[in-house]
Amino acid sequence: MPSKRIFCIGEVLIDFVAENQGADLSKATNFTKKAGGAPANVACAIAKLGGKSAFIGCVGNDPFGTFLLNTLESFDVDLSYVQRSQAFTTLAFVSLAANGERDFVFSRGADRELSYDSSIKVDIKDHMVHLGAATALLGGPLEKAYGHYLFDAITENSFISFDPNFRTDLWKDNEAVFIKKSMPYIEKSHLCKFSLEEAQMISKKSSLPEACEVLHNVGAKIITITLGSEGTYVSTKNTQKTIPSIPVTPVDTTGAGDAFIGCLLQQISKLSTHEQLLKNDTLLMDMVVYANKAGAITTTGYGAIESLPDHHQLYTST
Repeated sequence: MPSKRIFCIGEVLIDFVAENQGADLSKATNFTKKAGGAPANVACAIAKLGGKSAFIGCVGNDPFGTFLLNTLESFDVDLSYVQRSQAFTTLAFVSLAANGERDFVFSRGADRELSYDSSIKVDIKDHMVHLGAATALLGGPLEKAYGHYLFDAITENSFISFDPNFRTDLWKDNEAVFIKKSMPYIEKSHLCKFSLEEAQMISKKSSLPEACEVLHNVGAKIITITLGSEGTYVSTKNTQKTIPSIPVTPVDTTGAGDAFIGCLLQQISKLSTHEQLLKNDTLLMDMVVYANKAGAITTTGYGAIESLPDHHQLYTST
């Protein structure tokens, strides 16, 4: 059976990365332009590993928007659903600490202008939809379109994946609003990917088992919580387990979670039905082993998209 298509919905933007300056953006003087945005990163990760991905989002009608589209096209991501706006392409300024951890400051623009396209509904039928929410729940046309696409995915029997992609800079003192807006997506998703911070914040529980119990009760069927160098905590109705990662020396952790979920979705897309995954925890755990490798390899280079592993890197790494 041919692989399912994976529709990645949300923002694509320019990451201006301040390299080797510590974590304080106020002291940064040199920035490198990189293609970014969590859903776009996921689409590229899927395509680089041989999957079929399409990106649904909006860029500005400017040189930065053209750069982003050229980058995604170079990975063979389907861009037929992308919209362009007179608003300027969204920018993110990224600081890197010595251990590769990063912080963001956003200058939002065209990503918020995505409008709902009802013709896409027929295309996602029986395929897969990944919703990355870094900017998608902040109001405007994008949030409205995002909700419509969730409803379409539910009604068209799509496999639904959700990553809240919480960004502190975007939700200062509004964490409660972010949590409330995330709940319908957690409720309806087959697979949810959280960072440790997100899982604890949304569930209001510090321990992973308790956090997952809350999130399962909301509706999430499969939960993955990425733990950096420690690996990923995986929780289903029947199994809870930490899958270790591989040892690497990180230089930039930007996009590691996107590589992880992209690799996991690419593997799921090859199944005849996603019910196989829901019934077979061993199959899921084996997939997470490779998804962890994808995330780890991505941290060894600068820039999320440029550092994504290909099939050979993934399956020959130890």
